[in-house]
Amino acid sequence: MLNAIKAPKKAKTGPVLPALFLLCVAVIFSACTPTPENWQLSGRTMGTTYHITVVDVPRGVEHSQLQTLIDSELQQVNQEMSTYINDSELMRFNRSPVGEAIPVSEPLADIVQMSLDIYRRSEGAFEVTVGPLVNLWGFGPQPEPERIPTDADIARLQQVVGSDALEVTREPDTITRNRPVEIDLSAIAKGHGVDRVAMLLERQGILNYLVEIGGELRTLGMNPKGKAWRIGIEAPDSMGQMVQESIAVSGKAVATSGDYRNYYERDGVRYAHSIDPRTGRPLKHRLASVTVIADTCAEADGLATALNVLGVEAGMALAEREKLAVFMLVKTDKGFEERYSTAFAPYLERSE
Repeated sequence: MLNAIKAPKKAKTGPVLPALFLLCVAVIFSACTPTPENWQLSGRTMGTTYHITVVDVPRGVEHSQLQTLIDSELQQVNQEMSTYINDSELMRFNRSPVGEAIPVSEPLADIVQMSLDIYRRSEGAFEVTVGPLVNLWGFGPQPEPERIPTDADIARLQQVVGSDALEVTREPDTITRNRPVEIDLSAIAKGHGVDRVAMLLERQGILNYLVEIGGELRTLGMNPKGKAWRIGIEAPDSMGQMVQESIAVSGKAVATSGDYRNYYERDGVRYAHSIDPRTGRPLKHRLASVTVIADTCAEADGLATALNVLGVEAGMALAEREKLAVFMLVKTDKGFEERYSTAFAPYLERSE
């Protein structure tokens, strides 16, 4: 089933879709009837959808009960980290007094601490306080602006952006903001949600699974055919159903970031939704998408965003320096070019 798909290679036309095409989910849903041992579960969360495949479900685990546990876990993640829930833990923190150490839950402290780590490793390319600049350019809750922001507009908001204003302490878990910055975890929360569901499944004794939320995913064990999970990285195709590369990633998490699903044009200039927090402006480089393989989906999610902001050269330099498994699709005058780090090469070789 999964390995019967032969991925078309290196399509040259159409936009690249910055998400992972799930070979396993697409085929299982269309061609298989679930058995008591192999289940598919799905739903909505974080403004997108989730799909989960579990294989060889242990006795005593009930389908409806597992669905309820998953939905409850994802609801808890939202209640901790959403900026769309007014009384979420994160939004309460964003309204807290500046300069005061605010007690927070362990998961929120974990993710903010990871975000600050990626912020430092990427020299500011990953920025969880960039929300005001995203809104300024019309890619947040506010509509597309009537005019392009001025240098003065950008400079004014850059005063309230910067993870250097955040401090995390552990045991007890607190977060302090030393300037009136506000945290938005949308670039890492989906990955964290994937990890939370994966850990929930393992607590139920499920050791063969694929968890996907909005294109970010994590796997463990074997697929329903008893083989390694195979994931397709989408190719430049307007329908989003062609595969650039197919990789075997059992026991790993995968996330992709790209800049061309959300944009607008003014006077012939295209403004992409990805904002470089260091300049306060939309990205202008030729990196179409970047895929990261990591042990956790939260780290893969955050790193994919950071590398997308850094661009091809600086992003690949970071990947090689830290031995990150990274795959890039780069826009050229003739189409799209593949580039990948040394640590990513074995995943391609394993899939041939």
